[in-house]
Amino acid sequence: MLKTLLITTLILFYSWNLSFQDPPKILIIGDSISIGYTPFVEQKFGDAAMVKHNPGNAQHTGTGLQKIEEWIGEEDWDIIQINWGLWDLCYRHPDSKVYGNRDKVNGTLTYSLEDYESNLHSIVSKIKQISDAKLIFVTTTYVPENEAGRFKKDPKKYNKVAKSVMKKQGVLINDLYKPSITIHKNFGIGDDDVHYTPEGYEQLGSIVYEFLNKEIQ
Repeated sequence: MLKTLLITTLILFYSWNLSFQDPPKILIIGDSISIGYTPFVEQKFGDAAMVKHNPGNAQHTGTGLQKIEEWIGEEDWDIIQINWGLWDLCYRHPDSKVYGNRDKVNGTLTYSLEDYESNLHSIVSKIKQISDAKLIFVTTTYVPENEAGRFKKDPKKYNKVAKSVMKKQGVLINDLYKPSITIHKNFGIGDDDVHYTPEGYEQLGSIVYEFLNKEIQ
């Protein structure tokens, strides 16, 4: 009887203790695509996880190098998901009238493949110095043919480099590029824009959620 009572007490204490544990903390760092799908990721997790996005747009890897410590802050994150690429592979010209001065004909590339690779290595190394969080890299999404500042073929090149860096650094990879092709064709804003309708962001968010959810189990 005493043994049964002791076991029951331990089970109740363990269950009570678990109920007061903080939910996993997830930080999503990335550009406007991640800004678009993060609310859907947060919604799907509900109270099961705390999901935050870095303030504003993470832009390119140069911005990441400058602000990564600030974005991580003092929070004890369980998972940090990162993504850079669409800004890195973008061509811009100061005289372009297109939003963001995008111009793949006369513009200058933001970061070459070599610089992108170097910057990613540096960013991941910085994160590891200040956080014990599990790291996940999300690949760059689809670029449609008529996008003003980006070439359709470039995401594959930049993703290949990013995957190589992440494998060397021991970082998990969520390959969002492949599903983003179909999602963009069905729910993209247009064949000249990398962004998505709310339905598109919801579908991207579902993929990101499924990957993150497996990693916090």
